[in-house]
Amino acid sequence: MTWAMAWDESGAIAVSTPAGSQYGEVLDRLVTDQVASRMADRDPTLWGEAAVDEAAKRLDWVGLSQTSRDLVTEISVLGVELRSRGLARVVLCGMGGSSLAPEVICAAAGVEIEVLDSSAPDVVRRTIEDRLDDTVVVVSSKSGGTVETDSQRRAYEQAFRDAGIDPAERIVVVTDPGSPLEQSAREAGYRVFLADPEVGGRYSALTAFGLVPSGLAGADIAGLLDQAESVRPALEKNSSDNPGLVLGSLLGAANLAGVDKLALAGAGDRYPGLGDWVEQLVAESTGKDGHGILPVVVGSLEAAAQTARHPDVLLATYGADSDAAAAVEVASGWRAHLDLPLGAQMLLWEYATAVAGRVMGINPFDQPDVESAKAAARSMLDGAAPSPTPVFTDGPVTVYASDGWLPEATATVADAVAALLARLDPDHGYLAVQAYLDRHRDAALAETRDRLALRTGRPVTFGWGPRFLHSTGQYHKGGPATGVFLQVTSAPAADLAVPGRSFTFQEFITAQAVGDGQVLAGHGRPVLRLHVESPAGLDVVRTTLG
Repeated sequence: MTWAMAWDESGAIAVSTPAGSQYGEVLDRLVTDQVASRMADRDPTLWGEAAVDEAAKRLDWVGLSQTSRDLVTEISVLGVELRSRGLARVVLCGMGGSSLAPEVICAAAGVEIEVLDSSAPDVVRRTIEDRLDDTVVVVSSKSGGTVETDSQRRAYEQAFRDAGIDPAERIVVVTDPGSPLEQSAREAGYRVFLADPEVGGRYSALTAFGLVPSGLAGADIAGLLDQAESVRPALEKNSSDNPGLVLGSLLGAANLAGVDKLALAGAGDRYPGLGDWVEQLVAESTGKDGHGILPVVVGSLEAAAQTARHPDVLLATYGADSDAAAAVEVASGWRAHLDLPLGAQMLLWEYATAVAGRVMGINPFDQPDVESAKAAARSMLDGAAPSPTPVFTDGPVTVYASDGWLPEATATVADAVAALLARLDPDHGYLAVQAYLDRHRDAALAETRDRLALRTGRPVTFGWGPRFLHSTGQYHKGGPATGVFLQVTSAPAADLAVPGRSFTFQEFITAQAVGDGQVLAGHGRPVLRLHVESPAGLDVVRTTLG
């Protein structure tokens, strides 16, 4: 294997492919078809006739390193004003594309931001009760119809009023122009920032959705845009050393060759959480029509080596330690290493994902299967769908399973988990662990990902619910039918009402888990749900999983 390098003034990308691959042919065809310049010109025909309508209103992200400049001063002025009033803590209420980018940007900048992207009542309560006196809340939603974000906003409004604080002094709204949220926010007297409506959520890192919360938290958003601008000219060139075409060709050609999983790992990187952002971008953009690329975010190069030993996995590493990354053996022969600053990295991944969609014959801008889980959750809340019946209870754990796969005699958690893992396709399968828990308090559960990968001998993903529903949730239902699904849910220490709604936060998060499980089952995916009533139950689950 040899490394092909693509360089520009902002950094480098190196890729390697197995002998005899179609990578070179794919890259040459993209250059001949002038894909890079046509994308820069916002040509919606690049992804086929069926995608034209959607693509025509989703391509403004290509120029955000320039068009978002006007936001920088406005955000800076507001940040100074808020800090002068003693408001030093920024809480972001948002899901998916509205939260993942700011989390990465702020972590890279070393500034504090609290991301509230959960509907678990204990999480919402703890976040609201912490430092309410010096908190400013950024509510981010393109439409304002995202139920999680709307519920969080309502809870914060109530908390401010109960504390004698005018919510208009503390709430900043980011939304699309003309959305119901814009109207209600202006009526309430909130400060409103409007994002570019012709950018989809997962491509919105450099719009107001990424910049407003990050800038208010203290990140250098002007520098972030400078970084993106530094790579933009290279991304617009019809050239075989265009880093966007190089990475996009790698992802797309590997997928056509049956390598449909993407292990993501840092190698001396400075961007905690970048893998989670890439995960949403790639999974939600490509996972549809029975095809897709499944990102597998791992926490170390050692874990990357475990995942990359499977012949259906491409390894992408990022950071300054290219030697350590190169030392990881990749069974498939498909790999990439990126060493670029964060803003450049984000724009590069966006280009590459759109390019991969073209290579794969997929519209990278729609998400047809995300709404199905939302609809199922609404049916549960409305009482239109029956509540599931447990299969059995084993001590502090209640076990639920979709129909048709769990042996009738199963009576223990350990046996149920073993039965689920036995359903894994040994050549192409993956296990998705979905934890509808507190991702800070229950962080230790995520450690089971590495152990389950060793136990199963297959790629394993770990997602915190409900945030993954706005990320890999599209792939789970729209991608290849090779996954098996393990949900973990819990009872809260205490429930919390959603002001002005007929449901509580616990009822909502339960409906999200059950609803998504029902949709997965409807697509023929095996689903096992382990519900715990206490920390002791979670200990049982963690021990059982490895």
